[in-house]
Amino acid sequence: MHSSEVAYLIFDVEAIGDGDLISKVRYSKDKLSPDDALRRYRDELLEQTGKDVLPPTFVLPISVAVAKVDSNFRLIDCAVLDEPEFRPHKITQGFWQGWRHYQRPTLVTFNGRGYDLPVLELAAFRFGIALPDWFNVNAKAYEQFRNRYNTSAHIDLMDLFSNFGSMRMIGGLNLLANLIGKPGKTGIDGSQVQDMYHAGQVGEINDYCRCDVLDTYFVFLRSRVLTGHISLEQEQELVDQTRTWLESRAESVAAFQHYLAEWGDWTPPEGERGVVRDKEPESRTPNPSPPK
Repeated sequence: MHSSEVAYLIFDVEAIGDGDLISKVRYSKDKLSPDDALRRYRDELLEQTGKDVLPPTFVLPISVAVAKVDSNFRLIDCAVLDEPEFRPHKITQGFWQGWRHYQRPTLVTFNGRGYDLPVLELAAFRFGIALPDWFNVNAKAYEQFRNRYNTSAHIDLMDLFSNFGSMRMIGGLNLLANLIGKPGKTGIDGSQVQDMYHAGQVGEINDYCRCDVLDTYFVFLRSRVLTGHISLEQEQELVDQTRTWLESRAESVAAFQHYLAEWGDWTPPEGERGVVRDKEPESRTPNPSPPK
């Protein structure tokens, strides 16, 4: 595969709490063990917010799934990093090396700006990984890759659908996936990852992460219909091709088996085939090139 074939990297991160860090930063006077510190912090979050999901500042990545997508929005691959070891420092190193290897393709996430990217940026800081091409802080503001509105560097689908936070995207990725007939959450969500990890279910976590990336991919395809980059007919062709691609690999990848078992087909309203513009806006290019 030539690196130029990959125009987008769609990814998702699952992480676990760093009990030692939590103990040192939050409970330094109490001298808590890592496990006790983690338990106390989760209990506090649960009481305060109703959820015990840790913020990205106190976690380590233990699963990163990445889908490679070409400039015509075709799925090339969907894999998890550092399998079967799943070591946080190798996962972090592999993610950023991959982004660089494929000539800095556009990153695609759902709420990646609020969670996934901060986790990987802080992990790079922790492990001493230099990212001058991602932290291109000397570039003009609108050319910096971390600029919220630089969608050639990163498309956060939650930003797109919430109009950059103008409204709350209640239901999130699960809702958007279900709107187009894809599985969404099927018994596991991010709040369970910590306990699953302690139970030794690392493989299941990575399967869940892969399925989240597939949901994100299909939501990304429909978003490209919404923004006029592809027609509804083209999107449906890509969906069919991807299903065939998953079926051909399902025997060896449990996550693909599960995803196909939960698969739902989308059909347009009776008599409707979607709206296709007669003329493209002058400011749009059909297949935007990845940032250089």
